[in-house]
Amino acid sequence: MKIGIVNDMPLAVEALRRALAARHDYDVLWIAQDGQQAVDFCTAQRPDIVLMDLVMPNVDGIEATRRIMARAPCAILIVTVDVGANAWRVYEAMGAGALDAVDTPSLSGPDAHKSIATLIAKIDRIGALVKERHAPGAATGAASLGMATTRDTPLVAIGASAGGPAALATLLAGLPKDFPAATVIVQHVDASFAAGMADWLNQQSALPVRIAMEGDRPQAGVVLLAATDDHLHLKLPAVLGYTRAPEETPYRPSVDVFFHSVVARWPARAVGVLLTGMGRDGAIGLKAMRTKGYHTIAQDQATSAVYGMPKAAAALDAAAAILPLPRIAAALAAAIGAR
Repeated sequence: MKIGIVNDMPLAVEALRRALAARHDYDVLWIAQDGQQAVDFCTAQRPDIVLMDLVMPNVDGIEATRRIMARAPCAILIVTVDVGANAWRVYEAMGAGALDAVDTPSLSGPDAHKSIATLIAKIDRIGALVKERHAPGAATGAASLGMATTRDTPLVAIGASAGGPAALATLLAGLPKDFPAATVIVQHVDASFAAGMADWLNQQSALPVRIAMEGDRPQAGVVLLAATDDHLHLKLPAVLGYTRAPEETPYRPSVDVFFHSVVARWPARAVGVLLTGMGRDGAIGLKAMRTKGYHTIAQDQATSAVYGMPKAAAALDAAAAILPLPRIAAALAAAIGAR
């Protein structure tokens, strides 16, 4: 795997080099000392993954991520000192297209081995996502229970990945405070960031946003966000739960798993929405929702930070509507208002 390092601190660069040296399948392609160098290097020699610091001179990690995703898109992992203290910057970087974040590994001390192992696990997970190929028949979806559409609370099921936080903030900001549907979001995000992301989205939305707990029931006017590395699903009609299966998917939590459970178990109307993201997760599930008779929407290429998941949905004819991000909230209000 070809890796680019973006960091202006020599000690941090040395820590990353030592951590990566333990793996013979990792090749450090280049090292950039600021965000603009990173953009230039990605354009000239695009790596499989970029390890991006957040706070740097000239161009910071957020803006560098935004420019890379616009000019030479590739997988970006935020690697910075004290991710927790930089949570808001992490969400902005993920909104620009970064996939995940992790603390810079330690060179020594009791936590050195653990911090290196965590970094390697994040890189391997992203590497699996980058290399993931759709296997025909691998995800056929749950069987429909044939429940008739009722006048009960409708559900809006939303899936997102790279670029998702910013897209979700825009979408939720466009929904009225009296929005009559229950909303459930599956965003590819590490469990350690989920609660903070829910708080961050709550500030952008007229609707309350909180993390989804085991046993929660989706409620009208409330937005629930998947909160663990396990997959959120409807384990019973209108009852949420978490499951480890399928174990092998590089997407955790998986949008497909949730969408398929909606097809199988949601007892009323539903609308599926697939936003910006790398890979194909959610495309097959969105197709299953459309086949069931639910309205489905995918974000268009022009407004997607990463046109992967929506593109896969478009290729499957899974989306009844392909819309620019600023129009999706109004489309949802219209779809939910229509019988």
